[in-house]
Amino acid sequence: MIVSVIGLGYIGLPTAAIIASKGVKVVGVDLNQNTVDTINKGNVHIIEPELDILVRKVVGDSFLSATIEPEKADIFIVAVPTPFIGNHEPNLSYVKSAVKAIAKVLEKGNLVILESTSPVGTTEKLIEWIKEERPNLSYPEFGNDNFNADISIAYCPERVLPGNVLTELVENDRVIGGVTTNCADQAKDLYSIFVKADCLVTDCRTAELSKLVENSFRDVNIAFANELSLICDTLKINVWELIKLANHHPRVNILQPGAGVGGHCIAVDPWFIVNSAPDESKLIRTARLVNDAKPNFVLDKINLAVKHIGKDTSELKIACLGLSFKPDIDDLRGSPALSIVDKISGMGFLKVMVVEPNIYKLPDDLNENLVTLISSDMAIKVADIVVLLVGHTPFKSIDLSSLSGRKIIDTCGIWS
Repeated sequence: MIVSVIGLGYIGLPTAAIIASKGVKVVGVDLNQNTVDTINKGNVHIIEPELDILVRKVVGDSFLSATIEPEKADIFIVAVPTPFIGNHEPNLSYVKSAVKAIAKVLEKGNLVILESTSPVGTTEKLIEWIKEERPNLSYPEFGNDNFNADISIAYCPERVLPGNVLTELVENDRVIGGVTTNCADQAKDLYSIFVKADCLVTDCRTAELSKLVENSFRDVNIAFANELSLICDTLKINVWELIKLANHHPRVNILQPGAGVGGHCIAVDPWFIVNSAPDESKLIRTARLVNDAKPNFVLDKINLAVKHIGKDTSELKIACLGLSFKPDIDDLRGSPALSIVDKISGMGFLKVMVVEPNIYKLPDDLNENLVTLISSDMAIKVADIVVLLVGHTPFKSIDLSSLSGRKIIDTCGIWS
């Protein structure tokens, strides 16, 4: 058996490596030549615990290789981005391009699995897109288990936590959604090779919505915490103490507020539901608006700090701690911290310093003429304002006495 994984990013590469570690030949496909070359040397282009060790081994054992163009295989797994465009409308162009590329090498008996988080109905669209390229093949019909198609198609969303991907790929339950029962059964056979937890079989539409609902649940609950932080700020109450006390109730478990919500899932997926059912998703939409507005609250607090200091912004130095969308990873996708720093860089400060222990250079989004990547000790030493944006573990051990005399804005509660 040969498995082809299309898209070698934060999900595709770990998935390819895990499958390859089970003695299955895996060919990864990515449009970035540098990514392909890096992997073929046994190295990785992303930070994920233990991934470098695993990739080095499976490449060395000749079970994993990478290429730019899709090749013939038995199973194709599509793991490419699905961002939104315009008025929060799903952008499926990456998925469409990927399936049209693999359509050229499809053969009778192949299985195509979509892992990318997608709106309900996307898996069935795969059939339309592939059929445009390969009308000579037959394809499954949703819910029609009596028809034996040449190509099987399923939807099996990832549900892993960055920073613990390799463990969760194996230990988390997996939802297996087929266009037909036969498609789902074939996909289950693959995932059963490496998933130790339950593989839960359903149809592709239910699987698609399940993934969106999981992340929307998180988003709604984070929005509640973020809204509490706004209320507490108005009422002069410590939100961190409030949540700690409230969580002593046996049936209450309020999450922690922050600078906003980022990443490739929680900040995006709820909009897919809103787009599909706008009149019925009022709470989900409101949660998104609450979380998207939180960075503006942080910026208001910075402006207030400048006012309290009583100097012109051009005379002040500001240190921003954290750029990633969550603690202890290097992933900057959709990061509210990155958005906040970008806006700070245009506010006219004498110096804008960024501390991000998980990266080695600033992303292209930030102007290096306006922003400096620096160590926490150096940044805090000269800063007038210190803004904690991400609760990275190293920041928890900062000597609080070193913050004395500086305006502190703690969006994570680790110094509060």
